[in-house]
Amino acid sequence: MQDREPSLEFRGDVAFLTLRRISQHNRIAPDDCTVIGGHLRQAVAREGLRALVLTGAGDKTFSSGYTLGAIRDQLDSRFEDMLDELERFPLPTICALNGSVYGGATDLALCCDFRIGVTGSRFLMPASRIGLHYYPGGIRRYVTVLGLAAAKKLFLAAQAIHDEEMLRIGFLQEVVDRQDLMAAVERYLEGIRACEPAVLRTMKADLMQVAAGRYDEAALRAHYEASLRSEALAARLETLAARP
Repeated sequence: MQDREPSLEFRGDVAFLTLRRISQHNRIAPDDCTVIGGHLRQAVAREGLRALVLTGAGDKTFSSGYTLGAIRDQLDSRFEDMLDELERFPLPTICALNGSVYGGATDLALCCDFRIGVTGSRFLMPASRIGLHYYPGGIRRYVTVLGLAAAKKLFLAAQAIHDEEMLRIGFLQEVVDRQDLMAAVERYLEGIRACEPAVLRTMKADLMQVAAGRYDEAALRAHYEASLRSEALAARLETLAARP
C-alpha cells in the first residue's frame, strides 16, 4: 500500500480517520495536521454521525509521531491546533491503536475519549532524550489523564512501557489480541449508539470542562435540568416501563 496523507471514510454513522504512512510507521507530517483538521471539521458537519474512530494502517505501528526531521523548524501551531481540535470533537472518539505508539502520537491518542490497544504493543515518549520540552497542551493531557506519577515516569525517565502497563496507568481502556481490535471498537460503538445523542454531547463537554478545572456549575445544572424536561428522556422511560 502506497504511503499517503490521512484518510477519512464514513461507514454509516461512524467516521474512520486513518493514518496511512505504513513504511514510515504512520508518522505525522507537518501538512498532515491541516489534513486531519479538515477531516475533523468534515466529520462534525456530517448529519447523523455518532462517533469518530482514529486508527493507523498496517499491523505494526499506530504512529511514530511527528516527523523527526520537521521538529526543529516545522513544529508550529498546526500540530497543537490539530490536537486541541480532536480533543474538543463534540462526539465520542475511539482510538484503535493497531500497534505501538511513540512521541507526539501518544498525545494524539490521549485526545480521544477511549483507547483500545493490542497485545505486544509498546509506548515511548522520547521528548527529553532529544532535548524537547513538551508543549503545554500535551503536558496537561498527560497529567490530567494519566496522573502526575505516570507523567513523570514517561517524560522524565523516557522509559518505554508495554501493553500491560499502558492499561494499568489508564492510557488504554482495553488490551485485545490484534484480530479482535475492530470487534472491541464495535462494542464501544454499540454502547454509544444506545445512548441519547444530545446527552452524549453535553455530557462529554461537561466532563472535559470539569477535568480542566474550569467548569461553570450553573451550566452543568442547566444541562441536567434540560434533560429532565426532554422528550427523549420521557420516551425512553416510557419504553423501559413498558417492558415486561
